[in-house]
Amino acid sequence: MNVINEAGILAISTRLHRLSEQLRKDGALIYKAFGIDFELKWFPVIFTIYKKEIASVVEIANEIGYTHPSTIALLKEIEKQELIRWEKDKQDERKRLFKLTSQGNELVDKMKPVWELMSQVLGEISDNKNNLLAAIDEAEEKIANQSFYQRALQVKNTKK
Repeated sequence: MNVINEAGILAISTRLHRLSEQLRKDGALIYKAFGIDFELKWFPVIFTIYKKEIASVVEIANEIGYTHPSTIALLKEIEKQELIRWEKDKQDERKRLFKLTSQGNELVDKMKPVWELMSQVLGEISDNKNNLLAAIDEAEEKIANQSFYQRALQVKNTKK
């Protein structure tokens, strides 16, 4: 047992980051093993556009929970790879609507069986006595209602 594990709940952010990094690294290796050249950071954007078929920057940012600027940066990066393209919204000329290109659709078709495999294996990994995904859902819901920071201030102010 290392010091971080011994720190218990105090190190939850560090431990989640560590777990996330391990899953990211292995995810990249899995794509590579299937001969798919794909950056993991593109996943939320590609998956959202694939599911929605057409989506604006704001819709994508809201779906993936990223800021507007970081979403735009990812969109530009993916656009350079010719996996997505945009067209102007007919109702609002200022709005850009993103969709997969034929190359993007081909990539998604190649990735679907890999996603199924990943879902199965991740399901096995997270299906513990305390289901990881259920626990994350519960924690995210609590934080959405009142942030960690807001809760800490509330406790601090009630102790005066």
